[in-house]
Amino acid sequence: MWRKKIVLIAATTFLATGVTACSDDKSGSTDAASEGSLTKVTIALSNQANQSYLPLILAERMGYFTKQGLDVKIDNLQSTPQVSDALLKGDVQGMIGFFDHNLDLQAKGKNTEAVVQLLQAPGMVEMTRANEKSLKSPADLRGKTVGVTSLGSASSNIGSYLAVHNNIPLAQTHLVAVAAGPTFVAAFQHNRVDAGVTTEPTISTLLKKHLGTIVADMRTAAGTKAALGGPYPGTALTVQTAWANSHKDTTQKMVNAIYQTLQWMESHSAAQITAQVPADFYSGSGKDQYIQALANEMGMYNPTGQMPADAPQTVLRVLNAIDPAVKGHKIDLAKTYTDEYVQKAAQETSAS
Repeated sequence: MWRKKIVLIAATTFLATGVTACSDDKSGSTDAASEGSLTKVTIALSNQANQSYLPLILAERMGYFTKQGLDVKIDNLQSTPQVSDALLKGDVQGMIGFFDHNLDLQAKGKNTEAVVQLLQAPGMVEMTRANEKSLKSPADLRGKTVGVTSLGSASSNIGSYLAVHNNIPLAQTHLVAVAAGPTFVAAFQHNRVDAGVTTEPTISTLLKKHLGTIVADMRTAAGTKAALGGPYPGTALTVQTAWANSHKDTTQKMVNAIYQTLQWMESHSAAQITAQVPADFYSGSGKDQYIQALANEMGMYNPTGQMPADAPQTVLRVLNAIDPAVKGHKIDLAKTYTDEYVQKAAQETSAS
């Protein structure tokens, strides 16, 4: 059972009042009252079976969004760049991805903000191939090929920074995109990569098949600090700042639902959580292995939904070292996230 880190406040249902209808243009849902209807919202992500995204998946499956008066569609896209593009074009109202994307987007002149932090750690590990006995730490990967989900993704950023943090120049870091799940496992199995940065349940599959060895474990806040030199928050719900400002009620309802889910997860075991997960999410690894994988990384979830102290500064340090789009740009960290909505969700839960 996951050891609780905070005193649990039992989540209660927020009854939706004055729910709204969706507008027909790309600006997304409106907050105009329309009795008996739900506000339509689309949230994009990639690789939805990733355990990092479970708070979103569970919020939809367990009815927390509906109880807030929201009709949420989850759009599962192929890659992180596609997810960001969909948000910026207004095709979706929210995206689930690493908080660090907000800094990269601000450097490119785009105004977005994370409104609730699903993870307090990346939930990733760097693994080396088990048959490469000489590779015992990230420092041993100079000139080696490192698999990541996609170039420009969070796993790509982490892979690059682990190299720099261990005195390996970016020019001597060879990242290749191998996606996740079976394709990532196959890359290890057929020696197409020397190492890789990945998440559960891929981690547990590689360990079970004796194909990989963990050399950096970022599935907990403590492990993340050891690997990266500071706190590095993972997945967040990000929206365009202008959209949030003009749809505050809808934004609050989205955050309420995810906050309730995070609180529910805090008080339940990996097995109980898995019982709410679509069966096809663990059809490849098997249910028992999925449960064990989830138990191994329960410490990555963020029961408060708030930004961990000093985390944005760590993210900026990391991106300054590896991301040309960020390096040399003035980043206003205060505009990349807000705890306003999640604090209100917590206050309303406590008061009820």
